[in-house]
Amino acid sequence: MSLRGASADAFAALDAELETALGSASGASVSKVGDDLFAVSVTLRSEGALRRFASDGSIPTEAKTGLVREVFGGKIDEITLGLLSTAVSHKWTATRDLADTLEHLGVVAIVRSAGPDAGRLSDELFELAQLVKKHPELRDALSDPVRSLEDKSALVHGLLDGRALPATTTLAVKALSGTHRTVGVALEQFQRTAAEVHGQGVATVRAARELSGPERERLQQALTQQYGRRVHLNLVVDPSVLGGIRVEIGDDVIDGTVSSRLDDARRRLVG
Repeated sequence: MSLRGASADAFAALDAELETALGSASGASVSKVGDDLFAVSVTLRSEGALRRFASDGSIPTEAKTGLVREVFGGKIDEITLGLLSTAVSHKWTATRDLADTLEHLGVVAIVRSAGPDAGRLSDELFELAQLVKKHPELRDALSDPVRSLEDKSALVHGLLDGRALPATTTLAVKALSGTHRTVGVALEQFQRTAAEVHGQGVATVRAARELSGPERERLQQALTQQYGRRVHLNLVVDPSVLGGIRVEIGDDVIDGTVSSRLDDARRRLVG
């Protein structure tokens, strides 16, 4: 997350508290924490008066924690209620940062619920984002403001139930909430968070064909060595590159494609 000042400090404290709280929790309990954190963030976004009160640094902490316990007590689990109480005790640079942070922590908790399947979760989120990007009818159905959230959620469950991890389905449904510009953007952000939770970076690799297992491993090892941490590969098969590969990781682009070299040659000839 990109936060400034007091919000960055609050986020760091809450992230550490969540990590400690989830340490001994079961997968189902961790997933419940994620659901509850999302639910709280949605409520804060929709209830402006509550959001402003909860993030107002001039109001005594006791008053804010008392109110959120009155509003949410018995509706969310104790881990989430504890995190929320800690959250409202902090100062926030911008009012919206509180809800955004709780949503991000919800993603972290759902990622944690996948346990050792973290790599598969990242792959499934990426594949779903690509599916939405490639099929305009699906993208339109998931973003149609006329369709109810329940209807769109049913569509996601129909696509993923029995084919993807429960955590993937849960995050796909959360991507429908509209807090990101599009469903595709939400899925891409969730995948980056999934990688970050496990200390990984994310590289998008464009190639004219599927890479073999050894080729993927060599590339992953080279990027891991270059960037100082393990890198999760998102492979996009794109015949327009003709040959070679293009790697995008963060703001860095490593372009070794044949199409790029041909473009360079054409520019030199024209120049």
